[in-house]
Amino acid sequence: MNFKNVRLKLENKETSFENLVKQYLDKIEKGVQLNAFIFVDKEAALIKAAEIDKKLENGTAGKLAGLVLAVKDNMAIKDSQVTCGSKILENFVSPYNATAIEKLLAEDALIIGKTNMDEFAMGSSNENSYFGPVKNPVDNSRVPGGSSGGSCTAVAAEMAMAALGSDTGGSIRQPASFCGVVGLKPTYGRVSRYGLVAFASSFDQIGPITNTVYDAAILLEVIAGHDKRDSTSAPVTVPKFSKALDGNIKGLKIGLPKEYFSEGLDSEIRESIENTIKILEENGAEILEVSLPNTEYGIAAYYILTTAEASSNLSRYDGARYGYRAENVESLEDMYVRSRSEGFGNEVKRRIMLGTYVLSSGYYDAYYRKGQQVRTLIKNDFEEAFKQCDCLITPTTPSTAFKMDEKTDDPLAMYLSDVYTVSVNLAGLPGMSLPCGFDSNNLPIGVQIIGKQFDEEMILRVGDFLEKNLALKTTG
Repeated sequence: MNFKNVRLKLENKETSFENLVKQYLDKIEKGVQLNAFIFVDKEAALIKAAEIDKKLENGTAGKLAGLVLAVKDNMAIKDSQVTCGSKILENFVSPYNATAIEKLLAEDALIIGKTNMDEFAMGSSNENSYFGPVKNPVDNSRVPGGSSGGSCTAVAAEMAMAALGSDTGGSIRQPASFCGVVGLKPTYGRVSRYGLVAFASSFDQIGPITNTVYDAAILLEVIAGHDKRDSTSAPVTVPKFSKALDGNIKGLKIGLPKEYFSEGLDSEIRESIENTIKILEENGAEILEVSLPNTEYGIAAYYILTTAEASSNLSRYDGARYGYRAENVESLEDMYVRSRSEGFGNEVKRRIMLGTYVLSSGYYDAYYRKGQQVRTLIKNDFEEAFKQCDCLITPTTPSTAFKMDEKTDDPLAMYLSDVYTVSVNLAGLPGMSLPCGFDSNNLPIGVQIIGKQFDEEMILRVGDFLEKNLALKTTG
C-alpha cells in the first residue's frame, strides 16, 4: 500500500484513517513473529488517527495526513523510549523530539511504533539486537539486512506504509534490497541528525524506506532542510523532489563503475542489473563505463573510521549519567567496566575496541589518519566519475538475503555484505536502492543509483523511471 493511493482514498471518503490504522495494527499483531517492532502504542495510534480524520474532514490536514509511519529506534520521540536495540538504553525515555520527527508530526504523519535494529546501528543482518533478531518477511529463515532491518521488514510486510531508517554504511539500502522495498540515503547534511543517536557522526544520515519512489520523494521533501541545532546540517534549499519524477531519462549519461561488477558479485544479481541497464539504454540513456579505482579500500577505511567515531560516541554510556547501571559495584571504575560489559552486546564491544585501538597512541597515524586519506581519495574518485556522467548504477549488495546465523561467526564476511554501499557514505553522496528482480529462490534483488552531492532529484527521477518500467509486482 502506498501513501499516494491512500491519500486519494481518504480524500474521496472511501475509508477512514482510523480504519486504516486498525488494519495496520492488525498486521503488526499477526506478524509478531517477524520481530520488526520494539514498541507499538496501539491506544495512542488510534487516538491520533481519529484526530487526523477530523483534520481531513475540515480541510486542515497536513501534507502527510494518512501516512502510517514506523521509526527506527535510534531516533528520539518525546516521552517515548529510544533503545537503539541495546540493553544499555532499554528503559531510556527521550525528553525531546528529533528534528525529522518534529517535521513529520507537523505534517500529520502518524507514528505507529519504533522498529527493531542492530544494536546502535552496528550490523548488516539485524541479528545484533538485544530484543532478538528480525526475520525477513519474504523468507523467515533469512535475515532482513541491517541495521534498519526492522524498518524495512515493517514496510515489506505492510505493517507500515513507510518508515525512517538511518544509513551509516548501507543500513537503509542493504536491508531495502534484501526485503524488496525502496530505501533512500540522502546526501550527508541534507537531513538533520539532531535527535538521531550517534554511531559515527560524519557518516550517519536519516532517510526514508517506502514501497514506491514517489513516497520516498514526498517523505524527503518533509524531513530535509537546514537545522541550526545540527552543525553538520547543510544550508541548501529543498527542492520539490516529487516534481522531479517526470519519466524522462533520454540523453542522461549513466556510469557503470567497473569495480562494482568484478568477482564476488552473484551471477543472478549481475544478470538482473544488466537487464535494468538494458531498459535504460533502450529508452535513450547513454551508458558508459567509469572507474572508481580506490573502491577496494572502501571497507577497510570505513571500519577504521566508523569504529573510531563509535568508540568516542559511545563513551557517554558509562552507567553514571543515564542508561543501564550495574548493581553491587565496589568502585567507580568497577561500575564503568561492569555497566559497559553487561550493557553492550558483542558486536558493539568489538567495534569500540577496534576504534579505541586505531585512535591510540602509536597507531593513530598508521590507521586513523590513513583512513581519512583514503576517504579523500574515494571522494575524489566519485568527483572524477561524475565529470563524465549524471549518476551511477551498481548492485546494492553482492548477494541476496543470507540465512540466519550464516555469518555471525565470521565478522569479515558480514562486513563484506556492505561492499557496494560504504563508499557512498565515505563520500557523503546520495544513494537509493530499489527492487529490480528476484533470484531463483524468489528473493528480492536491489539496484543502487548513486548521485552527485545534493542531487537526490536525479536518483529519484531515474528510480521512478525504473520502477515504472521494470514491471515488477508492487503493492498499493
